[in-house]
Amino acid sequence: MEFKDYYKVMGVARDATEAQIKQAYRKLARKYHPDVSKEKDAEARFKEVGEAYEVLKSPEKRAAYDQLGQNYRAGEEFRPPPNWDSGFEFSGAGPGNSSYSDFFDALFGAQARSGAHNRGAFHADRGEDHHAKVMLDLEASIHGGARTFTLRMPEIDEQGRLIAKERTLNVQVPKGILAGQHIRLAGQGARASGDGKPGDLFIEVEFQPHALYQVDGRDLSLQLPVAPWEAALGASVKTPTPTGVVDLKIPPASHAGTKLRLKGRGIPAAPAGDFFVVLQIALPAANDDKARAAYAAMAAALPFDPRARLGA
Repeated sequence: MEFKDYYKVMGVARDATEAQIKQAYRKLARKYHPDVSKEKDAEARFKEVGEAYEVLKSPEKRAAYDQLGQNYRAGEEFRPPPNWDSGFEFSGAGPGNSSYSDFFDALFGAQARSGAHNRGAFHADRGEDHHAKVMLDLEASIHGGARTFTLRMPEIDEQGRLIAKERTLNVQVPKGILAGQHIRLAGQGARASGDGKPGDLFIEVEFQPHALYQVDGRDLSLQLPVAPWEAALGASVKTPTPTGVVDLKIPPASHAGTKLRLKGRGIPAAPAGDFFVVLQIALPAANDDKARAAYAAMAAALPFDPRARLGA
């Protein structure tokens, strides 16, 4: 996917003020409007300018876009990194214009969809809903409890420049919440004009990578190293799970990749997920005479060709 330089499309500097961006849009919109323009690619350019303005007119989208572009190098294939927008608080998202490019949709499609919260609940006397994505440790979902998040709220200062403002929230995380689900904070969105009620803040949850467990929906898995004799003969081994250590029975004649299931020991959603243990064979190091002799004795006692099925 090609990275789109929205500043280049608009013909403005990266530190352009809100007024300068608006002025550039009006000029280009008049120039390329399909009803009046005689330019050969007027319709395509009109859509491109509209897309660029959709991002640069919004302090939240612009700040997130600026951060994303810091590490981009011209000519590189562009792919947005996972959770690139984590920590940004977005106000009312765009309408999800289907004429926007794949680049726009890859960056802001989720925000446009989340904007349904705002569009479905908006009233003239009510503030706009906001939404943000946060990275959550897996233990918060397993046990529930309070967590503190710092969100970035870009805004325009009196000179029309983009500035960043931080807000800290203490959030009660419900036990069993899943990645992609939202926590609603009533009244934590935008203030309303007059005496109207403020909007809500919807926090979308994603999990930070865990040192031991992999997450798949409500299920969890662990790559468990076992010794060759434990896999071959069977054994009972101490195994960590999110709710404590268990004695796991390894069936005889197990092999690398064998998957064992502990029902209901995944994320405690409704219903609870399962916990899967995937066996990995760990080989002892042959780093002294005793270990090398043991391997030689095993090779002599157990004729075994691991490549027999290859027909070589």
